Amino acid sequence: MTVGNAVTAMAGSMVLISLALTYYVNSNFVWLTVFVGVNLLQSSFTGFCPAANIFKKLGFK
Repeated sequence: MTVGNAVTAMAGSMVLISLALTYYVNSNFVWLTVFVGVNLLQSSFTGFCPAANIFKKLGFK
């Protein structure tokens, strides 16, 4: 799995998990969805993605 695929999979998982937590636990978990979206947006403009750096250190291609 490449770093790009891992980042996409993690972001999608985080969005789905945060939406489930928002629905079943507490409405404030929607802020996790907002955080993931803002992080994806800023990484598209700056090229800096903390998750990609972590996946590179873990040995992803």
